[in-house]
Amino acid sequence: MVLYAVVDPDGMIRNVRVIRSLDPVLDENAMKAVRQWKFKPGMKDGKPVPVAASIEVTFRSLHPPDIGQKKN
Repeated sequence: MVLYAVVDPDGMIRNVRVIRSLDPVLDENAMKAVRQWKFKPGMKDGKPVPVAASIEVTFRSLHPPDIGQKKN
């Protein structure tokens, strides 16, 4: 999935929105996680400035699917 966000001059994530969705529940979980991240702010002329960012989030299942396996 892909999110759009702004890294503000304090390095915090703001204005998070979904650009490419996987699933509404996964989208919400990804946005919640990204809002907790802290970045070094972008700089212009020696001063911190807001920076737009495209953030790709991937998910991995810790349990493989049971495709093609017989159940007893």
